[in-house]
Amino acid sequence: MSSIAREPRGGDLPSAFTGALFGALAIGVATALVVGVLGATGNIRSGGASQATTGGAATTAMPGMSAVPGTVPQTGAGATQVTLPPAKAVTAKTIARPATDVAAPVNRAAPATVRVDLQTQEVTAEIEKGETYTYWTFNGQIPGPMIRVRVGDTVELHLKNSASSVMTHSIDLHAVNGPGGGATATQTMPGMETTVTFKALNPGAYIYHCATAPIPQHIANGMYGMIVVEPEAGLPKVDREFYVMQAELYTSARLGVAGHHDFDAIKMDNEEPDYVVFNGKVGSLTGDSAMKANVGETVRIFFGVGGFLSSNLHLIGEIFDKVYPEAAFGSPPNQNVQTTVVPAGGATVVEFKLNVPGTYTLVDHALPRALDKGAAAQIVVAGAEDKTIYSGPLSGAGH
Repeated sequence: MSSIAREPRGGDLPSAFTGALFGALAIGVATALVVGVLGATGNIRSGGASQATTGGAATTAMPGMSAVPGTVPQTGAGATQVTLPPAKAVTAKTIARPATDVAAPVNRAAPATVRVDLQTQEVTAEIEKGETYTYWTFNGQIPGPMIRVRVGDTVELHLKNSASSVMTHSIDLHAVNGPGGGATATQTMPGMETTVTFKALNPGAYIYHCATAPIPQHIANGMYGMIVVEPEAGLPKVDREFYVMQAELYTSARLGVAGHHDFDAIKMDNEEPDYVVFNGKVGSLTGDSAMKANVGETVRIFFGVGGFLSSNLHLIGEIFDKVYPEAAFGSPPNQNVQTTVVPAGGATVVEFKLNVPGTYTLVDHALPRALDKGAAAQIVVAGAEDKTIYSGPLSGAGH
């Protein structure tokens, strides 16, 4: 029997996406999109709104308007300025689960019974510097821990709800064959523990999430993760594996406003997020927290969408050699893919070999989400150059 539960990890992650998006569109000329990667943190943001700093707090000033600490100008009918209460003391040093926090390959020839322990926790953490939010989580970080089993395994899942929680929580695993996916068996009040057992019948990478009413709010607050069910023969060996999930945050003010952000149900119902992020927060996988690899290595990314908007997954400067559409391991992978669509509540697995050193940016290619709202990560690749493959600069602008 093995335990999958993990403790929250510390470590400050970079904050404040900055950068520039320049568009050029002419008849008969293709659109050129340039992302400026600026600063030591390697963060990225569109130049649509200027950032001002007052007393250490980031504020947003739209062209022609002055920045006001803790407020952001709203546009459109009935526009108002939003003032937030002060940022709260954080109870989780970082909300973002490192992309390297990947469950180990199974490497078993026969099915087994696997025990999985998860704890639901409500924590306060920074979305980015000076901006806090109260997240609901599995094991204190976003996404929840990766669960990794083999086809035919029996999974005994224990769900404990922290005594400090305000809400009842549960878990619905898309890998389960059974009504509710486990949610009907795991409605867990604060301080209590429930158990559900299921057999993993179908190979693939599947989302799990809380399914306690109101379900969308529990998910939007961060209650999602991934369970990987390996085929009998396992997955092909690669040099590195990473774990990345995308979702939205629907809050009481837009990105860049200092203070404590509360959940906004109306924005969620209208599918108008203030943030679209990887692993829970802005800048979670950039700068010092970027993924790292070497020239010549083959990389696999387990990628899922925990939120409500489909992702258009693209790695700037690379091509996915293999894509397992909808993370279905029973079908041959697609090859030589530039961008793959991952539906809400879905997942994919991509693999690629790195040929050129430098910094690569993983984005949702619905680019305003990456440039204005946070859906960007980095892979820093070390190694020798090969000018026969690529002769350009190894850092700076990309598309």
